[in-house]
Amino acid sequence: MLSASGSSRVALVTIYEISKILSSSLELHKTLRQVLNVIAVHLDMQRGMVCLRTDSENLHMIANIGYSSEEALRGHFHAGEGVTGRIFQTGIPAVVPNVAHEPLFLNRTGAFKLVEDQVISFLGVPIKVGRECIGVLTFERETNDKWQGFQDDLQLLTMVANLIGQATRLHQQVTNDREQLMQEKSRLQKELGGKYRLDNVIGSSKRMQEVFADVHMAAPGKSTILLRGESGTGKEVIAKSIHFLSSRKDKPFIKVNCAALTESLLESELFGHEKGAFTGALQERKGRFEQAHGGTLFLDEVGDVTPAFQVKLLRVLQEREFERVGGNRTIKVDVRLICATNRDLEEAVKNGEFRADLYYRINVISVFLPPLRERRDDIPLLVESILARFNRENSAKIGITPEAMHVLSNCHWPGNVRELENCVERFATMSRSNLIREVDIPCQTNQCLSSTLWKYQPTGGVIPIAPMAPAPLHSAPSSLGHDEDAEEENDDDEVFTEREQLISAMEKSGWVQAKAARLLNLTPRQMGYALRKYNIEVKRF
Repeated sequence: MLSASGSSRVALVTIYEISKILSSSLELHKTLRQVLNVIAVHLDMQRGMVCLRTDSENLHMIANIGYSSEEALRGHFHAGEGVTGRIFQTGIPAVVPNVAHEPLFLNRTGAFKLVEDQVISFLGVPIKVGRECIGVLTFERETNDKWQGFQDDLQLLTMVANLIGQATRLHQQVTNDREQLMQEKSRLQKELGGKYRLDNVIGSSKRMQEVFADVHMAAPGKSTILLRGESGTGKEVIAKSIHFLSSRKDKPFIKVNCAALTESLLESELFGHEKGAFTGALQERKGRFEQAHGGTLFLDEVGDVTPAFQVKLLRVLQEREFERVGGNRTIKVDVRLICATNRDLEEAVKNGEFRADLYYRINVISVFLPPLRERRDDIPLLVESILARFNRENSAKIGITPEAMHVLSNCHWPGNVRELENCVERFATMSRSNLIREVDIPCQTNQCLSSTLWKYQPTGGVIPIAPMAPAPLHSAPSSLGHDEDAEEENDDDEVFTEREQLISAMEKSGWVQAKAARLLNLTPRQMGYALRKYNIEVKRF
């Protein structure tokens, strides 16, 4: 039994250690368990637990020492139930010298086991924040005689319970603040997602969201913009969106396809001409630069203009002035230029096909439009939009099955959105019912002409069996079933014939390997090996 001075010293050390623990981390379960361990060591306790309120009428054990995992799972109490429930309900500490003689002691956890000549004492104090009781701190001590000096222990546990109450409230505040921050973050992300969208442009994929963000940032300025991407990716639609998001939205938006005109016609189209400048020039005509004054001029396929015309275009971009064909009067214009191309301009500059100084003039801000096969998540949205427009224009009610949508989502689409629009309109028009099924799609019956553009491509719409280098091949068709260990040699013409034979069989069988194997009199194992050997990628629908 400790003296009064010894007891005070133990209490002071205990409080100090507990204060350090509670202030070291916001992981409540971890810190409370450490607190219980400190108390158990300093006060010679065997079992202890912290129960916190889950609602107004219930307590649940959230930290303990000396209890098994099964016993801890049973550590829950109702208000007023047993000794722990009474402490929570009344907010008054309780001491039970011998739990065997206390009818209110429920032994809910099952940890108490009666042993002859052994006394188990129980002490519990409320955990309060102000006047509100939010939990209960309890301890048990196994002794052979009555608990002596429990008043000192009760006082110490009351101080510890107050510290636990403050730490718990702080943890709850931090948790609530974090939840509010997460909700605010979610709200801002939704607003941001709504902000980065463009009228008449469909796309919720990550790649298109990046495009939308670039457009929103670039549109308010005056810098020249270069739109890059494959044919059919929607460069003209993006150009219109940039114009209508800019301060020039109330001014003209003029577009010119540079690849559709010869050099002389393109010069007259862009710069205009004077009356009598050439045969047929019966009157003065303004060019597209003049028509776009104050607005935006969109030059599509700018990578296809001739080197001679590139020089003339460069001067306009540098000086923002030009002369009409057949005229000598300098005309100044205020035009924002948006260019587009599907060519590799860097390679063209390297090969001397495109002027480097013009390249640097038009490539101020680059926006890359991804091909449709790289944003497959947008295909269902595009199909639904195309069908909705088709139904509206044709007074129809055409729908599409999930199986058919899955086929469309796994196509390569070399023509991108333009090809998708044509394809959907085609089978919507030719559909025999109001529901487009998998068999109605041309590629399912080998009637898709554009498949010749991509069936030998290593990407899109196909899933590689295994990444492997092209292997040498055998000369005869029977070599398709040759054993894997055989040596393989052949020339390029024979390779092409056998590859074609395999692809033809796969197409006829709907890309089912077992059916194709029967057509070629091969086993499924031989068929799989042949597909890998010739590096043929299998389409999955």
